[in-house]
Amino acid sequence: MKQFILLTFSFLFFGTLNGQNTSTVFGVVKDLDTEEPIEFVSVFIKGTNIATETNSYGEYSIKVESNKNFTLVLSRIGYTESEFQIKSIPTNKKRNVNFEIAPKVSDVNVVIRGSKIEDVGMVREEVTEFKKLPTASGNFESILPHIALGTTGGTGGELSSQYNVRGGNYDENLVYVNDFEIFRPLLIRSSQQEGLSFPNVDLIRDVSFSSGGFESKYGDKMSSVLDIRYKRPDKFAASASVSFLGASAHIEGSKKLGANAYNKLRYLVGARYKTTQYLLGSLDVKGEFTPNFGDVQTFITYDLTKDLQIGFLGNFNKSQYNFIPQERVSASGLFTQVLQLTTVFEGQEEDGFQNVMGGLSLTFIPEKDKNPLFIKLLASYYNNYENEKFDILGYYRLAQVEFDLEGEGAVNEVGVLGVGTQQLYARNRLKNIISNVELKGGLELQSETKPINNFIQWGLKYQSEDVDDRLSEWERIDSAGYSIPFSESELFLSEVIKSENVIKSHRLRAYLQNSFNIQKDDQYEFKLTAGVRAHYWSFSGETNISPRFQLFYKPLSWKSDITFKLSGGVYAQPAFYKEIRSPQGVINPNIKAQKSTHLVAGFSYDFDWKSRSNKKFRFISEAYYKKLSNLVSYEIDNVRIRYSGINDAEGYVAGLDLRVNGEFVPGAESWINLSLLSAKENLLDVQHQTRSFGDTIATDIKYVPRPTNQAFSLSIFFQDYLPQNEDFKMNLNLSFGSGLPFGQKGNNKVFRNIFNFKPYQRVDIGFSYQIWHDSKRKKSPRHAFRFSRNSWVSLEIFNLLAISNVGSNTWIKTIGNQQYAIPNFLTSRRINLKFKVEI
Repeated sequence: MKQFILLTFSFLFFGTLNGQNTSTVFGVVKDLDTEEPIEFVSVFIKGTNIATETNSYGEYSIKVESNKNFTLVLSRIGYTESEFQIKSIPTNKKRNVNFEIAPKVSDVNVVIRGSKIEDVGMVREEVTEFKKLPTASGNFESILPHIALGTTGGTGGELSSQYNVRGGNYDENLVYVNDFEIFRPLLIRSSQQEGLSFPNVDLIRDVSFSSGGFESKYGDKMSSVLDIRYKRPDKFAASASVSFLGASAHIEGSKKLGANAYNKLRYLVGARYKTTQYLLGSLDVKGEFTPNFGDVQTFITYDLTKDLQIGFLGNFNKSQYNFIPQERVSASGLFTQVLQLTTVFEGQEEDGFQNVMGGLSLTFIPEKDKNPLFIKLLASYYNNYENEKFDILGYYRLAQVEFDLEGEGAVNEVGVLGVGTQQLYARNRLKNIISNVELKGGLELQSETKPINNFIQWGLKYQSEDVDDRLSEWERIDSAGYSIPFSESELFLSEVIKSENVIKSHRLRAYLQNSFNIQKDDQYEFKLTAGVRAHYWSFSGETNISPRFQLFYKPLSWKSDITFKLSGGVYAQPAFYKEIRSPQGVINPNIKAQKSTHLVAGFSYDFDWKSRSNKKFRFISEAYYKKLSNLVSYEIDNVRIRYSGINDAEGYVAGLDLRVNGEFVPGAESWINLSLLSAKENLLDVQHQTRSFGDTIATDIKYVPRPTNQAFSLSIFFQDYLPQNEDFKMNLNLSFGSGLPFGQKGNNKVFRNIFNFKPYQRVDIGFSYQIWHDSKRKKSPRHAFRFSRNSWVSLEIFNLLAISNVGSNTWIKTIGNQQYAIPNFLTSRRINLKFKVEI
């Protein structure tokens, strides 16, 4: 029987088993296309009558004769019968071999997946469990804080798709979809403007995520890499959903086009629409919000031959955000001193963002019994147009107030701190075109005499970038009839930015890495991946060399299933356009790449908790240290990252990440993430100082908090269902994080980031009822939803506890040059109703 082994490594591990001359093979059998467990698969030893069958979780376990090679045969109706030869196993040992088998209509027979030792280096998850996760943004990135180590939401809160990883900002994260690097808009300044991010959860098969210390084959960023794989459908399927926040639909399938069975066209098409008007109505700024976001995405592959496949990934994304503010009433402060800001507005804001992306790939994987290899050619084009227009005049009154606790709770003014007007004006436009072509490949060198493998990977990439940026914005502040800054003879604007920048540049990237894997029977398995990256950017004329390594060790003689990890290297991040532009719009041609030297140590432990579930739980712990140099300092206002435009800082990040996941409720997996970190920086040629509240004497310090210094964060995703009726399910999303630091506007160097926002606390909960499932077909043959494969309705409650979280500050300056920070609160409690059907 013809076999295809698609993974480059199979990992074998052994345990303790009572018996004389027998050993055990066990594992899980899944569908190759859906990756769902398959029950009733017959697993037997060829030439014997020894057999077993998979359970409802796709799990099997079978006794075999020790110290003797044998052949396992997998058979099930509707699937291709497949064979796999397994080498001898020592007496009383266990070996884990996982299979993915394909339907008979597929041209692939079987995929054998072992419990690979490298799995601990990246967090890998399927997305099925997370499709019901209640999220206000609707973007896939909302999932990451629950599954990825050291990952938290950005300052934009629940409306934003931005995320921070281990003290880094959003611009320090890599995102790939089917090996294509994904780029994002540059001008967005608030989470209200954010539309749909690139990943479409209806199209995703699985995701891999590394929070640091990742391999050389991944690009040039300092913090993390998100590697997304879209589905490879073998049969028709579709879905559609609608809610108060938008709608989505997708179709997928395959069709034989050609004379041969392998000439298959596979397609994925998804469309989404999102509106946050309902959520924005809970903000403290009242007005007419008109946010409309939509995209269409497709992924198509065609097998030209058995060895050659062509693919296309395309995306069209358009976002339109219009806002006519009317009034705002915000109160903040302590019980003894409450400040209230009342503002009446004139004017409006109109923003538009349009992104077009297209990528072609050609993948060559020849049939080889020895030393398999692959070669892949990728070419992509990204066109981004951003337009930002607003002219808003606000008449404000800042007063100290007190509440009448004995009466009806009325608010009384104690004193007026400031009265004036603030006018914000902008006419900004940015065009960004990125084109690239990449050739990459891999070769596995197998030893016939020793249990040693080498997997060599390499890549070469050329990229061109065209940026056309037009900035024109200013701010005018009038306090008590006087413009600030005040002059008796002239009228000054408090901030003016006007610039025109056109930049054309080129980049060359290359990497080479080797994964060395050795296994010694029942003693240990060892893997070392070492490589180097090179990056040249024509704009700065700088070349960066980044060596990296990942080391994994698994003791097979232990009863506990533990894998240890040590990784690190130099992670250089050559600047993109945002980093080279100062807040005044001036371009710095002498910019150098920011650098982060990583050292990550940790382990993963798979353990049984039989009283909870038959499936294993996993505990992951990682401690890390990052030395930061050549930093371009920045400040964050909502989701807008404003860089200084020069290499003016150095710093460090140290922390500890803990994660446990498993089925606390049988059949419903949950995740718990906890992170501790300290992210500090030092602005060069600046003597930082600090002082406690009420003190008049300042103390010199070397390091100050970075804007992403979230010292503590906890994220929980928990699932449950009614024991008597599993059609009723509950999904709970809990997030807690200590307050992010910030500094005084316009004066944030010496006393840098000395304040902190209040802690971020949020609970979202969803209740879903499965209206229909294929398993009900015999019981209810005339059901209204019998045309579908699966249908459910969900009731989601966002911000269940109605906690007022803060996204940013509005700064009010008086004629006496005093500044007051009035918090801009994020969304309050909202209820969403969602219906989804899958065909």
